[in-house]
Amino acid sequence: MAGTMSFPALLPTFFAEWRLGTVEAGWINGVFHGGYVAAVPVLVTLTDRIDPRRIYLFSTALAALALLGFALFAEGFWTAMLFRALGGVGLAGTYMPGLRILSDHTAGPRQGRYLSFYTASYALGSSASVLIAGLAGAEFGWRVAFLASSAATAAALALAWWGIPRAPAERPAAAETALLDFRPVLRHRAAMGYILAYSAHCYELFGLRAWLVAFLAFAFAASAGTVPDGTVPAVVTTLGTVILLLGLPASILGNEAATRYGRRRVLVAIMAGSALLACGVGFSASLPFWLAVCVVALYGVTVTADSASLTVGAVTNALPGRRGATMAVHSFLGFGAAFVGSVMFGVVLDAAGGGESHLAWGLAFVSQGLVVALGPVALLALGDMGSGGRDGGKR
Repeated sequence: MAGTMSFPALLPTFFAEWRLGTVEAGWINGVFHGGYVAAVPVLVTLTDRIDPRRIYLFSTALAALALLGFALFAEGFWTAMLFRALGGVGLAGTYMPGLRILSDHTAGPRQGRYLSFYTASYALGSSASVLIAGLAGAEFGWRVAFLASSAATAAALALAWWGIPRAPAERPAAAETALLDFRPVLRHRAAMGYILAYSAHCYELFGLRAWLVAFLAFAFAASAGTVPDGTVPAVVTTLGTVILLLGLPASILGNEAATRYGRRRVLVAIMAGSALLACGVGFSASLPFWLAVCVVALYGVTVTADSASLTVGAVTNALPGRRGATMAVHSFLGFGAAFVGSVMFGVVLDAAGGGESHLAWGLAFVSQGLVVALGPVALLALGDMGSGGRDGGKR
């Protein structure tokens, strides 16, 4: 995860050095998820057929090379697009295949908890990515920041080679269908409710992650009565790291609450609350900086509190022999929405007045809230709110 947030964490630097517009920055942020979406149907579905460890190791190596390529050769919009897209392919072969490895080697009533800890670790990796990029970039420049992220990813490759069991655990045989035949998954309402809600969640989550540091830099400058000058103050990246880190306990505790009180019921409440809060986050830049940070931090909690529970709901409701295919659809639609969300945030920001407008930031976050509000609709339409069973909670 070390390189996933390197570009967003240094976005004000690229605005100044490359003279990027907000729409161009949105595309570079979004193409990472585009690469993910292009690769995930094949890479994750293959985990139903071959040892996912092989996919994981290859993809981690690709992620390290993509970061190294960015550090050495990125010179502007198109080269940045290329290496960020390759990084997205690397994530496609590690995130869900890693979850598949974990689910294959765990069982019983605590499996959901194991999966929630894994999913929540995404927030830890994202936070570390912001911190690495911010500290290295401020001290040595952005190229060294990407080199540091590449080295950390190479260390992850070594850990995976050493730590992941070579022989896969016993699992149901893959169904006798074509590799990319997802029709059984799309017809399976129990999983699709979570998958569609996860798509709305990803639209909001990755829009926030892509633009968090840039917004904090704007709020910091606005509080000081100046405009962003292309530098990223250490306090901004540090606060961005802390806000992203809040996603770790929020995601785990959200899943614990969902298990105890009913998965769909809790998810509907969290996503509806997040949608409402999104409508005020962007306007908080007009407040004193410390108060704006508190508002964004609270929003960061609501944005991530549903993350693990949505993925656990999809995985545990997957049809036998189609867990990999279900994860592929889950990731394809979720990160497809993440791609759109990252780009559309920049589009709305640009159309409403640009990155120096309070109104534009406010409307960009409102657009996030309108989309995540569709998540509860999917959960209510495709599931029985009163059911317990595999969704967790009591009847």
